Amino acid sequence: MDSREALVALNMIEHVGPVRVRQLLEHFGDAPSILHASKLRLLQVRGIGEETAEAIVNWEKSLDLKGELKRIQEFGCHILTQNDEQYPELLRQIYDPPIVLYVKGRLTAKDKNAIAMVGSRRTTHYGLETARKLAYQLAYLGVTLVSGGARGIDTAAHQGALSARGRTVAVLGNGINIVFPPENVELFERIAAGGAVMTQFPFNRKADKQSFPIRNRIVAGMTIGTVVVEANLTSGALITAGMAIDNGRQLFAVPGRIDSPQSKGCHDLIKKGAKLCEGAEDILSEFEYLFPAGNRPPSPAESGALPALGLSGNEQKIYEVLSTEESAMDEVIRRSGLPASAVSVTLLSLEMKRLIKQLPGKLFVRNR
Repeated sequence: MDSREALVALNMIEHVGPVRVRQLLEHFGDAPSILHASKLRLLQVRGIGEETAEAIVNWEKSLDLKGELKRIQEFGCHILTQNDEQYPELLRQIYDPPIVLYVKGRLTAKDKNAIAMVGSRRTTHYGLETARKLAYQLAYLGVTLVSGGARGIDTAAHQGALSARGRTVAVLGNGINIVFPPENVELFERIAAGGAVMTQFPFNRKADKQSFPIRNRIVAGMTIGTVVVEANLTSGALITAGMAIDNGRQLFAVPGRIDSPQSKGCHDLIKKGAKLCEGAEDILSEFEYLFPAGNRPPSPAESGALPALGLSGNEQKIYEVLSTEESAMDEVIRRSGLPASAVSVTLLSLEMKRLIKQLPGKLFVRNR
């Protein structure tokens, strides 16, 4: 048995979580040694009681490790441990990082600056459209969107990112072979094809009230910031928000109608210090290192040349209708002939490339 297989087994044992595994590894040195230890030696480890020691000693009687390893192979997913380079670096830094991650698809270096987007399952049309728009804008600019794959805001966030042909990661509160909610079968397949579906739970583990907060800590833990789009005062999204704060991550909240119960949670977060978020620019302004100067094209003032190359069709079209004179959003839409949604995200893209700038009153000009 190698270390990876031993960690999979430890992850399957009830009463053994990430914190206890860390304590056991500090004492025994490696994962296989933990599974081979006697009950007496296990009880010598701080935080390990009778129940936990008994579960570890008898793990072969209660677990089907060979079956689990076979399921992993047949399902087409893979296991990440904290020793793997692909394991999210920010997730390693939380108090209780998962022992293992089951991943279908792949995590990449692009995901190190991911943003979480969460909210209620029961949502309004405004909430769904706002989540899709924000996710689209962020993904279009190369930011990975992380959410929980649930109904409502989570699903809208994943859909928005996919519409922009960007990366998105779904973190599940159940085994990776279980699709919950069931209507998201196709969505999860699309996410895995271009991003990743992941969980810390073994195969066939069903979701319950305990598993969702466990899932939420991964969503908050692997991202640099969390955006709460729509949430009532009892929403699980507020748990994720609290975890983001506990991990020292940036928190954003989208305002809504003052008479809507579905916006009460977001308004409460804003009152407590979360940054009010009306668009992707409010998020990206907090993370300028996502677009370091060395990775941006030089502005016309720096190069002395028009940026005719390296722009998408929409970017080139909108850049050409702008000048050093102020142009309102409606005027840009009329001149370009593009839909308002396309103009909004393209203006943001050009702004992040330092080719244009936005002035007060939603006016836009070329950079001189």
